[in-house]
Amino acid sequence: MYKLLSHNDLDGVGCGILAKLAFGQDVKVRYNSVSSLNREIEYFLENDSPDTFLLITDLSPNEENEKRLTSYYKEHGNVQLIDHHKTALHLNDYEWGYVVVEEESGKLTSATSLFYQYLVYHQHLEESAAISEFVELVRQYDTWEWEKNENHKAHSLNSLFFLVSIDEFELKMIERLRTSDHFDFDDFEKKLLNMEEDKIERYIRRKKREIVQALVGKFYAGVVYAESYHSEVGNELAKEHPHLDYIAILNMGGKRISFRTNRDDVDVSEIAGRYGGGGHQKASGSSMTEEAYKHFVLNTFHLDPLHEDAKRNRYNLKESEFGSLYINRREDIFLLTLKDEQWLVERNGEVLDLTFSTYSECESFLKRNYEAWLARDDVFVEYLMSKVKAAKGS
Repeated sequence: MYKLLSHNDLDGVGCGILAKLAFGQDVKVRYNSVSSLNREIEYFLENDSPDTFLLITDLSPNEENEKRLTSYYKEHGNVQLIDHHKTALHLNDYEWGYVVVEEESGKLTSATSLFYQYLVYHQHLEESAAISEFVELVRQYDTWEWEKNENHKAHSLNSLFFLVSIDEFELKMIERLRTSDHFDFDDFEKKLLNMEEDKIERYIRRKKREIVQALVGKFYAGVVYAESYHSEVGNELAKEHPHLDYIAILNMGGKRISFRTNRDDVDVSEIAGRYGGGGHQKASGSSMTEEAYKHFVLNTFHLDPLHEDAKRNRYNLKESEFGSLYINRREDIFLLTLKDEQWLVERNGEVLDLTFSTYSECESFLKRNYEAWLARDDVFVEYLMSKVKAAKGS
C-alpha cells in the first residue's frame, strides 16, 4: 500500500494523477497546502501501518518532522520525498530525500517530471507519449518555461485545473492518459478555456489600474490585491512594469502572498523565505505574517496606483530621436533624450547629473524614483508648442 502527500496545485496534483496511474487502488492520495503537510505527516507516523510506503511530492516538512521521518526511515525504510524547490535542497542530506532543481542539461524540473522519472525507473509505470506530453506541460507551466516557449497549451492546462474540481480533473486526466495516444483537450474544454481567457483578460485589466509601487527593503515591489489568477496577474504586471523588481499579490481572504518576477537578478524565493515561505526563483509564496502585513498592507494602503503609460501614441514614443516625454502626479515634466550615445533625463527644464547607457535603464530610474508615465500625444504636442513659443519670445 502507498500513501502520497502532495501539493494542491497543478504540479502537486500531477503527481497524484501519476500515482493513481501507477498504483491504482493501492494508493491513497492526500493533497495539502504548505501549512497542512506537517499535520498529515504526523497523522501518518502515528496512525498508518508501517507497511504503507509514504511518498511526499512538491512539498517539504518542517525541521521537527524531518527528524521524525529520519527515525521512521531507519526503522521501516518506507519513505521517499521528491521535490524541486531550491528551499528544499537541504533534504538531500537524508536518505529519504531527493531534490533536484535543475537537470545537468540545464532544464528546470517539476515535482511531476521527477516523480514520473522515479515511477518509470522503478517500473511502477510504463512510459507513454500521452503521459510524457502531459508531464511536460505541467513542468513547463510550473517552471514558467511555457511563456518563453509560447506554449499556451501548458497555460490552458492550468486554467482547466482551476475551472473544475480536483476530483473531476483527476478523473478526466487519468482516463485520457490511459486511453489516448497523445494528450489534448476535448471540444467542450476548448470552448470553456476560450471563455476563461476572456475572463482572465478583463480581470487583469482591472488589476493594472490598482497596482501600487513600494520600496520594501532594497527592492521595488508592485503590490496588488487579487483573490484569483495569481500567476496570470503577476506575469502580466511584471511585463507591464519592468522597472519593478517583483510583484506581490495579496490574497487577504486566504491570508497569503504570492511573489512573481520575470527578472533574472531577483530571487523571490528568498523574499518569500523572509516571511516563512519559499518556492522558485521567479514564483514563490508565503503566509501573511505580521511582518508581511506591515510591509505590504499597512505601509502601502495609502499609496496611489501607478499610472499606465499612454498606449495609442503616434508621436510621443519611447526611444524617439526627438525625445520621450513623461509626467507624474506632482506635475513634473521629464524629457528623455539621447546625446553622445548616452540617455539623459531633463526634469522641468533642468538636466539631471546622471547618464544611462540604455533607454530601459533611464526609464527604470525615472519610474522608480518619480513614478512617472509616458505622456499622451496631446500633452507632448502642447509641450513642444510651448517650447516653440518660448524660443520665438527669446
